[in-house]
Amino acid sequence: MAGRRHRGSTGAVTWTEQTVQVGGLDVFVRTSSPQVVGRTPIVHVHGFGISGASLLPTAERLGLIATNVVPDLPGHGRSARWDRAMGIPALAEALVELLDVLGMERVVLVGNSMGCPVSLEVAHMAPSLVERVVLTSPAGGLHNQPLRRAMRQMLQDVPREDPKMAAVAVPDYAKFGPVNTVNLFAELTRFPTLERLLRTAVPTLAVIGTRDPLMPPPQRVLELARMAHDDITVVIIEGAAHAVNFSHPGELTHVIRSWLDGREIRDDPDEPGLSRVVHLPRS
Repeated sequence: MAGRRHRGSTGAVTWTEQTVQVGGLDVFVRTSSPQVVGRTPIVHVHGFGISGASLLPTAERLGLIATNVVPDLPGHGRSARWDRAMGIPALAEALVELLDVLGMERVVLVGNSMGCPVSLEVAHMAPSLVERVVLTSPAGGLHNQPLRRAMRQMLQDVPREDPKMAAVAVPDYAKFGPVNTVNLFAELTRFPTLERLLRTAVPTLAVIGTRDPLMPPPQRVLELARMAHDDITVVIIEGAAHAVNFSHPGELTHVIRSWLDGREIRDDPDEPGLSRVVHLPRS
């Protein structure tokens, strides 16, 4: 259906909201205006149970340099709710179909939490569609297993996040439901995100917060980095927890813009958080 428009919090970006059909489901999509010509569009992929609204602080800032698209994946936020949670591969397939419905032939994916394995799955399914991938807080794998360990990590993360995020997270999780939340979170913990990253053929930026309890220890990251291809960049943001896209949008935007433009990634002294590139040892 035709969408409505509203102005973003930055004042410079306007969002067009619409609902489109994907696999027989209504999927809610936000698209930034004005449209930016000559730059690959940026698509933001949210985490489990929560909506794309959690990614808007970063998307609004990136909307100044490229057209940004922020969907609510099927079953999440303002998209149609299923009677069960879709798994990560199914969500990736739905995202590929959504991009086709929107007429998007080439995109940069910016994922957070579960949005990272979904983005990696899209890059695996349709590599010609994905120009680059940004993985912010790429959860999943041995560090988050078993499920009870991951749930403790999530509880540890809650008091570390910006309190303002509760206004987004509480209604989203309430709508998604506790059963769907646990089931999809369990699938996320089993997904070998870092190992899948090694097989990704597109340039990739991974951004990790030092206060994120769901992230593996630095030695595990470096161990995998020894086997990684040369197009992987890892950046640490000091003081950030899991929801970096919401809590540190200015610093994250600065890092992403620098990486997309091929500039050296340095800390932005005017933004909260301290960014530093991890120099990866190669085999």
